[in-house]
Amino acid sequence: MTKPIVVGCTYYWAQTNSVNDLSQKYQVNIGNLSEKAVEALSSNGIEVKNKGDEQGYYITVKSANPIKVFDADGLPVVTNVGNGSKGRAAISFYDWNYKNKSGRSPSLVKMIVDDLVEYGDDAQIEDLEVL
Repeated sequence: MTKPIVVGCTYYWAQTNSVNDLSQKYQVNIGNLSEKAVEALSSNGIEVKNKGDEQGYYITVKSANPIKVFDADGLPVVTNVGNGSKGRAAISFYDWNYKNKSGRSPSLVKMIVDDLVEYGDDAQIEDLEVL
């Protein structure tokens, strides 16, 4: 295995202990990647996307198994990770071949949450503009 690329990030749409309906996998978007992170990932053949929204530059990692989440002290995070949680992600990659297609996909070696926003947290609602 190659040495993982560690990126500072913001997590979005984390489905770490439930399967995504569309992909049928556990997955998380790793967003707000710095230019340096984008360069490191891209130079290793990992496609980095940017929709121009609050996620900025991001990648989506998927897994057939539940994704383990840790806090800054290395302890397991058992609550659901909400959009806007900040942390660090160690990213590796793997090459694949399937039905005459091939590519390279990111692999999440470790997901660390330094600043947790719990999914469904009332604080997110309080931060929204009242219409």
